[in-house]
Order: sequence, then C-alpha cells, then structure tokens
Amino acid sequence: MPEAKQRHGAWPDETGHTHFALWAPDAKSVAVKLQDDTQHAMTASDNGWYAATLPVAAGTDYHYLIDEHLLVPDPASRWQANDVHGPSRVADPSRYQWRNAGWQGRPWQETVLYEVHVGTLGGYQSAQARLQELADLGVTAIELMPLGEFPGGRNWGYDGVLPFAPDSSYGTPDQLRALIDHAHELGLMVFIDVVYNHFGPDGNYLGQYASDFFREDVHTPWGPAIDFRRRQVRDYFIDNALMWVHDYRVDGLRFDAVHAIGERDFLIEMAERLHASIPASRHLHLVLENEHNDAELLQQGFVAQWNDDGHNVLHHLLTGEHEGYYADFASDATHKLARCLREGFIYQGETTRHGTARGSSSGHLPPSAFVLFLQNHDQVGNRAVGERLRTLAEDDALKSATALLLLSPMIPLLFMGEEWGSEQPFQFFTSHNDELGEAVRKGRQNEFKDFSKFSGQAIPAPNDASTFETSKPDHHSRDTADGRAWLAFYRELLSLRHQHIVPRLASSQALDSRVLGEAAVAASWQLGDGQVLHIALNLGGEPVGSALPQSARTLFSYRADGDHLLARSVRVVLEGTV
Repeated sequence: MPEAKQRHGAWPDETGHTHFALWAPDAKSVAVKLQDDTQHAMTASDNGWYAATLPVAAGTDYHYLIDEHLLVPDPASRWQANDVHGPSRVADPSRYQWRNAGWQGRPWQETVLYEVHVGTLGGYQSAQARLQELADLGVTAIELMPLGEFPGGRNWGYDGVLPFAPDSSYGTPDQLRALIDHAHELGLMVFIDVVYNHFGPDGNYLGQYASDFFREDVHTPWGPAIDFRRRQVRDYFIDNALMWVHDYRVDGLRFDAVHAIGERDFLIEMAERLHASIPASRHLHLVLENEHNDAELLQQGFVAQWNDDGHNVLHHLLTGEHEGYYADFASDATHKLARCLREGFIYQGETTRHGTARGSSSGHLPPSAFVLFLQNHDQVGNRAVGERLRTLAEDDALKSATALLLLSPMIPLLFMGEEWGSEQPFQFFTSHNDELGEAVRKGRQNEFKDFSKFSGQAIPAPNDASTFETSKPDHHSRDTADGRAWLAFYRELLSLRHQHIVPRLASSQALDSRVLGEAAVAASWQLGDGQVLHIALNLGGEPVGSALPQSARTLFSYRADGDHLLARSVRVVLEGTV
C-alpha cells in the first residue's frame, strides 16, 4: 500500500473483520491485544507501519502492545469508553441511520455562530435538548469546543490526546451523531473546534513508539512541536478532519491556534483535501484561529478567521483594561477600531509590544472573512476568575457593542449564556491526576502575577470540581425579567440581521470608516445589492454627531437622538434603493 494512502486506526468491514493499522517506527514489534487477553502480531512494513486484519467486529475492545511490554490505546481510537489510558473500542460509523441524510449545509453568509462547551451542558443529549431555543433565538450554527478524548471527565478539550474519539464523559459517538442530526433537522449547522497544534500532557504515548511524530528542534508552549514535514503525521490529522466531515457530517471546523503549526503548506493541503472530498453541492466552512493574521490563507480554502484584534480593541473600549495583550490595543484605540471595521485586521505588519511585526494586509478581503465576537471561551475563561463581560462593562455600552456585533457584515459569534446577559463566570477547569493538577494550579497562579487587578487574589484551582460546577451556564437566570429582556434584545437584532443583512451579504465590501470622537466611530459597507450599510457607534461618555445620511432608513437605534449619538449608543441605517 502506498505510504501516503495508509489509513490510521481500526475500521470494520462488511465481512465481520476489522483492519488495524499503527505507525510505530520506533517499535521492534506490535501486537493487537484484545479484550479476551489474546495477542495477535501485526505485520511490519519498511515505512514504520504495522497492520493486521482480525475476525472481530464493532464493539471489540483492544490495546496495542509495543515491544511486548508497553500497552497503549490506539492513537486513532474512534471510541475510548474508559478514558485515555483504557482500551480502545472498534466503532462502525455506518451503523448510525441519519434522519437528515440529504442535509447540504448553509451558505457561509447565513452563519451566526454560538460557541458551547458540551460538558457544562451535561453531555451530548443535554446539549441536544437546548438546540430548539438556539434556533428560535436566530443562531444558525453551533460551535462545539474540542471533543477529542481528554483525561478525566472535566476539561475544556484543549488537553485532548485522542482526537478521533469524541470524549466518552459526554456520551457515545452515536449520541453525538444524534445531536448533529437534530441540529440539521432544525436548520442549524454544526462546527467542531479541532486542535492540531499539540497534544495534552496526560495520555499521549506517541513519543514512546513514534518519536518522529515530534521535532525536538522546535518547541511550543506545550512542548516539542508536531512534525508536519512527515507524510504520516500530516495524514493522521487530515484523516481526523475527514472523519468529522464524513462520519459525523459536520458543517465546519475551527482550527485552534494554527500559528503554532510551522508548516503553512500543511494547512493549505488540509483545506484542499477536505474540499475535494465532498460534492460541490455541500457547504463546508473552514475557520482559523491564527495569531499571525495571515490574510493569504483566507484565500486558500479557509473562509474566515477569528478576529481577536476586533475583540481586543472593543474589550478595551468597553472596560478600560490595558494590561497584557490589551496593551497592544489601548493606544489610539478609537482609530484601531475604525481600521478593524474598514480592513478586518488591526495588525497588518505593525510591531506589537514585544517588538515583533504581526499580520499582513487584509483590506482586500470581504468583511465575512472575519469572525467577530465580544466573548468566547478564551476571552472569558482565560481571565483569572472567568468574569463575563456583563460584570465588566456598563449595560448601555455592552448593548451598543452587541448591535455592532450582530448587524455588521462580519460573521458574529456568541458565547453560551451571553444572550441572556449571564453573569455566571466561565473558568478554566480540569480533572487531571493530583500531581499534574497541582502543577496546573501553580501555573495559573503564576500566569496572572503581573496583572495588578489580580494581585494577591486567589485563582480558582482548575482541578477542583467546584470550578467546573461554577462554570455551568445559569439557565435559571434565563427566565428572570432581566434574562428575558436580554433575550428579546438579541432576538430583535438577529431578526434584523436575517431580514436585512444576510440576504445582501454576498459580494459586500467595506467602504470607509472614520473617528467621530473619543471611543466613537462610523463605518460604511457596500452590500451585494448596491445598498450601503452605515453603523455609527459611540462607546464613550460624551455625545457626538453621527453624520449619517439623512435619506437612509433606520434599521436599529439605541440611545441615539436623531443625528446625534448619546454616550454609549448606536445607530444602524441602510441607504439606497433596490
């Protein structure tokens, strides 16, 4: 079998046999050890692969036995029912009967993303029960934080070590499929956040029998870099992405922190192979998180990037915070916001506080190439105590910024709970062994020592069960008078977006932006049908003139007084006729 086409993992066929394949170039021998303790030698090939075909079916548990002493799970395990150190289980994705087999997805322009952590909702089935209320809100896509098997039952998902196995603490693979199936039934797309830049610290055995998977000459914050120069390594992750697209029928993938992946051409190859694997009628959306602000990738198979620049400048203007990475956005913040609305990225080659150039020119890209957000798991949970924006900003300013988020031509992303004005924190949680848990606790404490706001403050211990419990969305507050008022506000804005913005979003482009005053800007976009969208936003404490066209019709106004913007206000208008 040609090396480039070798498949990772175990897959059953229609004859009742299962084919096993493991890349273990450092091993002298490999055997499949089944649940009945029988061992079956695998055949070695010259390129480091070991393979075997056995008369076992889906549901069979197995380990790989390396050199007669090291017992490991399958790194491409499709089901890991007993956590990261337990046996892998043969899974057959073809057994699930899809109710919505004809689903082809939705165009990117219709996307309103809603990020959720499945564990805090109670697992796949509990998350599925929440889908109707999201569809009613006006959300069109849910984005699930990483699902790959991680150690223990509590984790954000970025400590995953078995990316092919949806975490068993949330439910079974078929329960995840049922969640996705029901989402499609409601017209909701499903995105999965995938982590291809590192493995977690507990349960990754690859280095013990496939050291070539990593490169000791390049280090990342998580240890030795993954060696994407190797064909076997590339195919491992591409196989994983293909699994989500075909075995789970997801509509999109969000690639975590690709700036930690040194081989840029791997990302391009990934996008090419994913798009080539589906028919032209099916929508598939690939989204990046990329600190490098590499605009060229957004014209090479990736539809959009999370726009951290936009979040960071808005967060500074809403809260006044200026330490850490907010320092790069606190100086001349109003002009930076204007540039974001006009060109997408704020940093397009400029030097950051660390003295390094960051980003590339992005003004030629459509506004839909940028995912804008006010909150997400990073920006809430990676704070010392996980405060929501509702507790940090004035409500009027937050509502005005939300109108910008939901009515601009950028693609909006919401974080679970923000739509009812939740004040419940979302904190960093784990369920590591005691030694690793203590190391993580000390690391978190040290991470915030330079922030004056958190000096001397106790940081929630990630490994404490109470930290996880505290992070569960407070759905009871959703039904309070305050919660209902916030929900009505979001519903109105999303209804306006779907009625007036989405149908005109294709082929839209930014026209101009200008500073109106301190923390106040106006921006204009040419929409696909020729109309012009204008948004004037004032997050400052003093009134300013908006100078919006007199002939334009108002779509939305909050605390705006005619042609003037009061403190913490916004006005959105459409100009032109069709």
